[in-house]
Amino acid sequence: MNEGEVFHEKQRLELCAIHALNNVLQERVFTKETADDICKRLAPQCVVNPHRSMLGTGNYDVNVIMAALQSRELAAVWWDKRRTVHCLCLSKVQGFILNVPSRVSLGIVSLPLRRRHWLAVCLVNGQYYNLDSKLKNPVCIGGEAELRVFLSEQLSPEVAEMLLVVRQEVEEDGSWLNLDNPQN
Repeated sequence: MNEGEVFHEKQRLELCAIHALNNVLQERVFTKETADDICKRLAPQCVVNPHRSMLGTGNYDVNVIMAALQSRELAAVWWDKRRTVHCLCLSKVQGFILNVPSRVSLGIVSLPLRRRHWLAVCLVNGQYYNLDSKLKNPVCIGGEAELRVFLSEQLSPEVAEMLLVVRQEVEEDGSWLNLDNPQN
């Protein structure tokens, strides 16, 4: 990857959790194999692992994402949607991983079904990018104000969730949250 380029893995199988992790880290760190190893560590005695698809195609749960981030000395902080995104201390957040409803497609045919989908958002060269693996290319969101609008829109459906990707010490001291913000 050249300097100035945005790293963006595209969707393959049901590996959106892996793509979201790599996209938020801006490099290929995790593979299906590393995620499967994490699943085995999380549930070593299980014949059918509860942290991934029974078909072996991915569909990893939040526990795999959290363990993967911990292996990089990072943490995932579950965002409480009752708060406004204006109380985020963005300088302490390395990126965002969102879990949103997504349409199911078979080729060019869109089915009337919805599944869960992980996507990443992060800051690259002073701009925030939507790094959804289902997009053909990264989409520039803009600066902090545009990011807050984007996140608010993404979180508006009741079923959408957000993880903040932060350093472990930031999780521990809670500095990702700006309690002085009057818009809490």
